[in-house]
Amino acid sequence: MILFTVIEVAFYISTAVTLFILLLPSQYEPKRRGSGNDSNEPKTTAQVLVLGDIGRSPRMQYHALSIARGGGQVDIIGYAESEVHPDISSHPKISVVPIPPHPRFLQTSNKLLFLLVAPLKVLFQVFSLWWILAYSTKPAKWLLVQNPPSIPTLAIASLVCFFRQTKLVIDWHNFGYTILALKLGDAHPLVRVSKWYENVFCRSATAHLCVTNAMASVLRKEFGLKAPILPLHDRPASHFQPILEERKREEFLLSLPDAAPVRSLLKEGKAKVIVSSTSWTPDEDFSLLIDALCHYSEVSSTTNPQLPAVLAIITGKGPQRQMYVDRVSRLQKAGKLSKVTICTAWLSTDDYAHLLASASIGVSLHTSSSGVDLPMKVVDMFGSGLPVVGWSKFEAWPELVTDGVNGKGFGSSKELAEQLVDLLGNPGKLEKLRDGARDASSYRWDDEWAPVAGKLFGLD
Repeated sequence: MILFTVIEVAFYISTAVTLFILLLPSQYEPKRRGSGNDSNEPKTTAQVLVLGDIGRSPRMQYHALSIARGGGQVDIIGYAESEVHPDISSHPKISVVPIPPHPRFLQTSNKLLFLLVAPLKVLFQVFSLWWILAYSTKPAKWLLVQNPPSIPTLAIASLVCFFRQTKLVIDWHNFGYTILALKLGDAHPLVRVSKWYENVFCRSATAHLCVTNAMASVLRKEFGLKAPILPLHDRPASHFQPILEERKREEFLLSLPDAAPVRSLLKEGKAKVIVSSTSWTPDEDFSLLIDALCHYSEVSSTTNPQLPAVLAIITGKGPQRQMYVDRVSRLQKAGKLSKVTICTAWLSTDDYAHLLASASIGVSLHTSSSGVDLPMKVVDMFGSGLPVVGWSKFEAWPELVTDGVNGKGFGSSKELAEQLVDLLGNPGKLEKLRDGARDASSYRWDDEWAPVAGKLFGLD
């Protein structure tokens, strides 16, 4: 009986080991040629992974485009929820690999049911990522991963890269644990576990890219990373361009359906457009802008009637959108926004670029959970020659904006209101900032990417 049990156990173990070996992901083999024609071989192969909507991840799309334009073959992997950059969908060297959405039975707003389905959603996401990275896509030389989100991305990416002999590169946009701390607080056990997880699994990377010098310093000093850490600042892509002729800017604004309530004022020069792009998340407190616009409306209706009316166009999608839309509606009914019209919009890539180039002021509400990341929306605004007012009370802000040259900073809704009153009431000051923003637009994404990431990937 004992002998039979030992043989039985040995059989199951050997079967499990055999299946494990047979199901191992295929390895990256640079010497294998699919076509037999060297001239058709890409200079490199890469996978670009974002555990989010590809269409709302411009930096990762720019990475994919730069690799492809440099002669590489790229799979860009993520959720296909919105329109991607048109050059992504048309480029012959880029394949979009969608991550499947959660099944309907795992999608619920019921809090009690959420506790039951949440673990199943995580398991589904883990399986989907593993299957795509390990089996349904061909092995690549490089895997470029956006962080955050770090869970479960970093663990799965590290394991896949180990088996496939792929080089892992992490592109740090922020830290996952600091974003979690916005909800739970710095001392929460889950925040500590998240920081430990991020610290452990990032160590398998061959190299690290990050959006600021300040972030690179944190990775070196607090994370103690030994692999190369390469700051790669966000820069505008080529489709963000200033529109120099005021007549063309006005024509575009008048063509927008959202401009209908103030169209006559725009024609008469008695209204200005401000634009803000937000992800409607806790690290972008939209109430700052609402309160500032209420104050602006009061000042322009009482003490300074010469101020123009304002059309505020807010672009983006996110979880807190409806909450703020309802609040704006209540304020409008109460007469708190008599000189201000606020509307939300989701625009095509080209229309968004034209809106930035045609508006008078861009507003950034990004408050930075870590203090060392930067909002890419400001980069796009500068690329379009749009001066910016933004939340400036964090360490990395001066790496992007030179106060009084291409933008202005604020640290409260009162300060934001004062900036809007000052700039919209003084066209000369606003035009000076616009000149500074146009100067900032001259340095582009490819100029930044080629000597840093291009050199890393062997495409310089």
